[in-house]
Amino acid sequence: MNDNHILRAPLRVTTAGSVDDGKSTLIGRLLWDLDAVPIDQRANLERDMERKGRTIPDFALLTDGLLAEREQGITVDVAYRYFASPKRKYIVADVPGHEQYTRNMATGASRADCAVTLIDARRGVTVQTRRHLCISALLNVRTQIIAVNKMDLIGHDLRRFTTIRDEIADFSQRLGRAIPETVPISALAGENVVTKSGEMSWYDGPPLLDLLDAAPGESYRAELPLRMPVQGVNRPQTKEYHDFRGYMGRIESGSVEVGQKISVYPAGLSTVVTGIYIGATSVQRAEAPTSVCITVADELDVSRGDLIADPANAPQVARRLSADLVWLDRANLDMRRPYLIKHGARTHQAKVESLDNLLDITTLSQIDAEGQLATNEIGRVTLRIGTDVPFDLYEDNRATGAFVVLDPATNATLAGGIIRGAAA
Repeated sequence: MNDNHILRAPLRVTTAGSVDDGKSTLIGRLLWDLDAVPIDQRANLERDMERKGRTIPDFALLTDGLLAEREQGITVDVAYRYFASPKRKYIVADVPGHEQYTRNMATGASRADCAVTLIDARRGVTVQTRRHLCISALLNVRTQIIAVNKMDLIGHDLRRFTTIRDEIADFSQRLGRAIPETVPISALAGENVVTKSGEMSWYDGPPLLDLLDAAPGESYRAELPLRMPVQGVNRPQTKEYHDFRGYMGRIESGSVEVGQKISVYPAGLSTVVTGIYIGATSVQRAEAPTSVCITVADELDVSRGDLIADPANAPQVARRLSADLVWLDRANLDMRRPYLIKHGARTHQAKVESLDNLLDITTLSQIDAEGQLATNEIGRVTLRIGTDVPFDLYEDNRATGAFVVLDPATNATLAGGIIRGAAA
């Protein structure tokens, strides 16, 4: 294996699909074929294979680590796996397929650069498939790949594959998304996963791994306008550095350099960067996604939750927002009660003023919400926030255009939110 992958940022991949579509088996097959399975675990699988008289390992055992999952044959939590191809490194989120755990799928997709949605070739496109594609689109996952799995169980039927591919193409276009690459695979047999399959010579595209290797990662974030939520203020309690005041946080997008003019929002106060530190090292420039501490020329009232940004490409600031919610709690949205909104590094008190409509994931039409937003439903709402919020539209910047809804009493996550604009 060469070291070319070290030169590229890791690709964050999420898997999606209905129950038993083979997500865990696919990840296990990738780990196995790329020699990413520890020696002792590989030996255990080989012994298990010999004991059961199998010719292929049970790859799902590499990812379904919870006892409850193994007993039920489903994945119920988000499991992160790390491996590398000869061309790049990967962080893969194996997320649940069952409708009950859609919240976990949304969690995995929220940070993903690429989503691989599996479809069982025998069952075709399901309601859960459409739901996952909708969530991937709402969360603006840059690359979508469709893997039509278990082709070996339908005799590698080209017509069946073509039917599924065309249905996905039509649905994606109605979502307003590019038609995704669609690859026929057998995760269990390893066909078109890492290497081409001789059983499907009619397929002239690349195997799944080649598509992943070619997918754009998060390097695009450095090309966006500067956005750095302030996580804390560094004031050393020592005589030597008693005058030092630095603002700490992770650069979520863009870059910053010494001498650059910046503004701090929501107040909009402007100053100039005088120093940038990565750990104890002073640098002239840093870009996303890097955690830094910066010093500025002026004494400003800056605190945790403020947003450092490029004043030439400033964020919007508002107290009323139009947003899409992916409702994840078992209890329905209750517009009579207050909620908390965690946006960036700050948590705000908030109220849902109106529930404007729901998204029908089958027809992709807007339908009357009738005052109800239930588990796994996607709805457009108007929020009133207790303070000014600096933000970007989600499609422009995922870091500053997304938020989560929390329960004030328990701090439990109730929904994921996507900002569509300031409310009129």
